[in-house]
Amino acid sequence: MKTRWKPSVTVAAVVEHNGRFLLVEEHTPEGLKLNNPAGHLEAGESLVQACARETLEETAFGFTPTALVGVYQARLQHATTQEFSTYMRFAFCGDLGELESARRLDHGIVRTLWLTPDEIRASTQRHRSPLLLRCVEDYLAGRRFPLDLIYTAPDGG
Repeated sequence: MKTRWKPSVTVAAVVEHNGRFLLVEEHTPEGLKLNNPAGHLEAGESLVQACARETLEETAFGFTPTALVGVYQARLQHATTQEFSTYMRFAFCGDLGELESARRLDHGIVRTLWLTPDEIRASTQRHRSPLLLRCVEDYLAGRRFPLDLIYTAPDGG
């Protein structure tokens, strides 16, 4: 029987405060890269829950998604293996909560940064994915979709 191909489902937070966007600098096989706070959907959680969890784990800030910015697909080649992976990213904007200053950042995260749109545009060679800039540009263009666009069926339903 042929194995079914499945993309990786990821979430990302587009967090803007006073004209700057919250990013993370993280270790990758390609070196230090910049990204939105982002990560993989885990079993048993909704996309909204995953985004709040990943943002907290990677930045130590609470985050409450309030709108969907967009859904993105990217096929990216890994520099070390030359293999391709396909990602489906659901990007959310929302309300930034309190900083949990005693919280340790997720493994691989070096630090958080607040960058202007121009600083993000000028650093594309350091982006982990082309989706980082696209999500920010869509947010700046006013793209917002209600969260009820995404329906999460109850377990077993």
